[in-house]
Amino acid sequence: MTPAFSPSQLLTAQAARFADRPLFIVPQSVAAMWGTDQTEWTYAEVEGKVQALRAAYAAAGYGPGHRVALLLENRPAHFFHWLALNGLGVAIVPINPDATHEEIAYLTGHSGAVLAVATASRLAQMQGHGLPAIADGDPVPAAPTPAGAAAAPGDGECALIYTSGTTGKPKGCILSDLYFMNWGTWYVAQPSPIALREGIERLMTPLPSFHINAMGNSFMGMLACGGAQVIVDRFHPRSWWDNARETGATCFHFLGVMPAILLAIPPSDRDRDHGLRYGMGGGVHPDHHAVFEARFGVPLLEGWAMTETGGACLLSAVTEPRHVGERCIGRPDRPGPGMDYRVIDDQGLDVSPGTPGELVVRAQGSDPRRGLFSGYLNDPVATETAWKDGWFHTGDIVRQDADGALYFMDRKKNVIRRSGENIAALEVEGVINAHPLVAQCAVVAADEPLRGEEVMAVVVPKPGADEPALARALLDHAAERLAYFKVPGFVVFRDSLPVTSTQKVRKADLGGLTDNPMADPRAHDLRAEKQALRRPAIH
Repeated sequence: MTPAFSPSQLLTAQAARFADRPLFIVPQSVAAMWGTDQTEWTYAEVEGKVQALRAAYAAAGYGPGHRVALLLENRPAHFFHWLALNGLGVAIVPINPDATHEEIAYLTGHSGAVLAVATASRLAQMQGHGLPAIADGDPVPAAPTPAGAAAAPGDGECALIYTSGTTGKPKGCILSDLYFMNWGTWYVAQPSPIALREGIERLMTPLPSFHINAMGNSFMGMLACGGAQVIVDRFHPRSWWDNARETGATCFHFLGVMPAILLAIPPSDRDRDHGLRYGMGGGVHPDHHAVFEARFGVPLLEGWAMTETGGACLLSAVTEPRHVGERCIGRPDRPGPGMDYRVIDDQGLDVSPGTPGELVVRAQGSDPRRGLFSGYLNDPVATETAWKDGWFHTGDIVRQDADGALYFMDRKKNVIRRSGENIAALEVEGVINAHPLVAQCAVVAADEPLRGEEVMAVVVPKPGADEPALARALLDHAAERLAYFKVPGFVVFRDSLPVTSTQKVRKADLGGLTDNPMADPRAHDLRAEKQALRRPAIH
């Protein structure tokens, strides 16, 4: 078989091997929503659609150096256009269908996209941004500039995907063909319970196609093993298990909130009536991990990944012991693309096992950046800062046990430094979110003159809650479960929290609270009560 250096070449190779096997599957309810009776697309059929689109783009003059923005929702068409353009050396810029006019203007302007392609119902969103916009199926307009020279195999720009922007303006991650191929390389190398079976697996994902998980981890994993991607338009908890049964799904990907929502559905005698062998994702609440596995009979493989690192440095707690309920993200000496790692302190020195530190990673070999992202578009300073001292600085705080397993603690920027103590916001959030009157919570650092920073919980209460009483109840609730210094000193109530497209809280948008929390009329100062929790010194 001819070696494949890009996703489009891999599709061609796999279409020859698995021509009649499905590559895309959708539940009947999703097909009906789209106004079609088709629920499966075979490898041969996808290859035919991709070749036809590629010919149209080629005839219009598109090639290396061009970028095309795609707003095609969670539909197979997104992948058809992506693979067609990839075969010509054209990079895509996936667009979130929920993006505002201003956000789309930023993405298209910053990326330098020369064309936008959208579903017919979304075409208006892509118009008025200074570039041609067409609906899927429309004639392709001529490219505005000549194409450039083709890159070396594997080095061509495949996609420009923007980070979620939880702490500021999204940065455009330049992602190569090799970057995407690494996702598949990692996935097919994994042992049981993953152990992908050629031509058999069906991976169900509700995650959006503009996000790297659906395009990279999910799709490239299935393409590499001759499997199928089961596309769900979005997460529907009450039809989740029915969709899994209908489509014959064998595995799934998840976000941390999904297990909690599925557990909230009343138990059924069909809870284990499905063919799912495992779920892989990140952020499952420690209290829900073992409970979910026991009820539904599916291991949840907690993992770690970043848009910047891709499959080159992907981690997942696949092998035993998985340390269920401890936020274990696996061992760095896993099979797949070779990766080097360190866990370091603020001075860049290695920490000892059990001590929290920042995870830094790189590819093994002479080129530490090979197969990871190729840089942040138009931001060489941010790129070189991220690659300080030859290591990619993830910004994630982990600890490593004596056996080599890594445990995720929090984002470095989410670590609150109070009176010399380092406090992981994620740990406090888990406790506050477990309170029955809390709908959602984000924990951030508030400025505090005496202690430098103080723990502040921004809380969306459930309807009918008495806010002053709940603020005090949360103090007591946290004090029973956390060391006193981790307990929130401020509690601020909100009707909702700002979130990204993948439902991560945009903590940057809470920044106005941090300078002076008590200027907010719904803020509660609990610092005196918190300090009273401190155990007196023993003389």
